[in-house]
Amino acid sequence: MLAGAEFTLLLVNSMGFLAFGQAPSLGEQLLLGAAVTAPLVVRRRYPLAVLAVVSVLFIFVQARQLGDNLVPSIALFLAIYTVGAWERNRAAARWSRVGVIVVMFCWLGLSIVKELFAPEPFPTAPGPLDPVLAAVLYNIVFNLVFFLSAYFFGEVAWLSARRQAELEDQAQQLRLSQEENTRGAIVAERVRIARDLHDVVAHHVSVMGIQAGAARRVLDTDPELARTALDTVEQTARTAIDELRGLLGVLRADPGSEERSEDTDDTSHAASPGLTELPDLVEHTRSAELEATFAIYGEPYPVSDGVALTAYRVVQEALTNVVKHAAARSVEVRLRYLDVGLEVEITDDGRGPSGPGRKQGTGLGLLGMRERVAVHGGELETGPRRQEGYRVRARFPRPQVSKGWTENGVAEEDSSW
Repeated sequence: MLAGAEFTLLLVNSMGFLAFGQAPSLGEQLLLGAAVTAPLVVRRRYPLAVLAVVSVLFIFVQARQLGDNLVPSIALFLAIYTVGAWERNRAAARWSRVGVIVVMFCWLGLSIVKELFAPEPFPTAPGPLDPVLAAVLYNIVFNLVFFLSAYFFGEVAWLSARRQAELEDQAQQLRLSQEENTRGAIVAERVRIARDLHDVVAHHVSVMGIQAGAARRVLDTDPELARTALDTVEQTARTAIDELRGLLGVLRADPGSEERSEDTDDTSHAASPGLTELPDLVEHTRSAELEATFAIYGEPYPVSDGVALTAYRVVQEALTNVVKHAAARSVEVRLRYLDVGLEVEITDDGRGPSGPGRKQGTGLGLLGMRERVAVHGGELETGPRRQEGYRVRARFPRPQVSKGWTENGVAEEDSSW
């Protein structure tokens, strides 16, 4: 901008077409041109100060009748624009620009008055309007367009930059929210898998330990019973491996892939046991020292896979606690299909941890069961029985039954979990 001002002054003075008839020397003009444009270097950092300095210098160079008025006008335009586009204090930006515009119009009015009282201010003109009126209208309209344009474009630049900043901030917040949701989903999935692994490993390993201990004690006296116990150990180990393979298959599977291998199809059921596997689960828990029974009450009705899996895991965790901590002689598992919902109950006659081989539980298993049941809107009750032993009872509400219509017009019930 500074170089352009100096070059323009040189051209104007060389051509002889000066804005004012009595311009100062060329050296003073170059100095004034540099003075009015140099502050623009820091206009974005100090917009208000630059506007004040440029405004004062603009009036001064016009009072000194600088040979060229174009570059000072551009400098003033940029100063007003910069305040509108960059000043953070919007009240100061607004009133400083309004103040400068008012001062400039006062200066314009003073200049017009001086011209009007000058001898022969206007030559004879061929236009239809009075020369004085035409000059006044021209100056007013030109300066209105000039200053309002600087004000308007500065305001538009500020609003555009602010809108862009808000969009970028919203995009950043959205990215952070998506990342947080993703981390939460990953943590929740890891907790779910950890619970499944805990249920699988803890239960089956406990059962294998009990059965292996029973086989060792009766190996010499009752080989047939020892063989049965070892068969149970083998079958329990195979079941545990199948369930672990199913869980690992879920972890290895590509969620976006529609194709599934035959191994994944074979293990999908093992990874999600349900109510039909409860008899086998109870049977594997039975040993020479622990009598385990299973019973179903009520008319069975379909339940969702999630509820069936949760009921299975509750029974599995409860049986694991019985084997590891209860020192019980018998355990009963009851599955009840009630009108209000599904209920599973596990009761034992244990006396609690005793002896060197028994340890007090950490309570994490009960916490995991309670959270699993709460996901489906159910309730979990745990605590000692009135006589002896311990009870675990989980209730799952039955969904609302809606009626549909068959092709024959007969109402039929449709229940979904």
